[in-house]
Amino acid sequence: MRVVLAEDLYLLRTGIERMLHSYGFEVVAAVDNGPDLLEALLTHRPDVAVVDVRLPPTNTDEGLRAALTARERVPGLPVLILSQYVQQLYARELLAGGGGVGYLLKDRVSDTDEFVDALRRVAAGGTAVDPDVIAQLLAPGRAPAGLTGRELDVLALMAQGLSNAVIGRRLFLSEGSVSKYTTQIFTKLGLDASPDTHRRVLAVLAYLEHKPG
Repeated sequence: MRVVLAEDLYLLRTGIERMLHSYGFEVVAAVDNGPDLLEALLTHRPDVAVVDVRLPPTNTDEGLRAALTARERVPGLPVLILSQYVQQLYARELLAGGGGVGYLLKDRVSDTDEFVDALRRVAAGGTAVDPDVIAQLLAPGRAPAGLTGRELDVLALMAQGLSNAVIGRRLFLSEGSVSKYTTQIFTKLGLDASPDTHRRVLAVLAYLEHKPG
């Protein structure tokens, strides 16, 4: 599997690159700034990209904006954001762009197996969203009327790309109960029935768009 890696810290970049090689990935480009990232994504069109949010030259949201630009030109290009920060505006835009997206916080990646599993899931067109990212996106006061606390719990886990069975184990619910909650969430957020599993992430975005006032 071909990977483009963007990280401005040399030691972290080389560490991730070596780890990816050990799991059988081919790192076709490892860059440390936004312009080089965009060029690498458009030139190599990798199976998946691992991107830090803050890259030179601006050291603000350069990496995330480069990834979004690349996805505009190469629809469906899988991107996994790996960052210390949650850039709320562009995180929402990234998640709205379809499957093959992820957003993990660096200090929440507890082991390499977890990270590699998320990377492969994103490369396959799925999603991987850190619960702390969802917690920041789902700030208090943003919920539409009628969404219960338990539905919010299910929604946060849905956005991580977890199955109903796994959500049930996390929340000590039966799989049938989780299915009932997800149906209620989709109905309350006005999401029509669809075979597209990305609807689970769109539920988070719909939640954000329905914030009051």
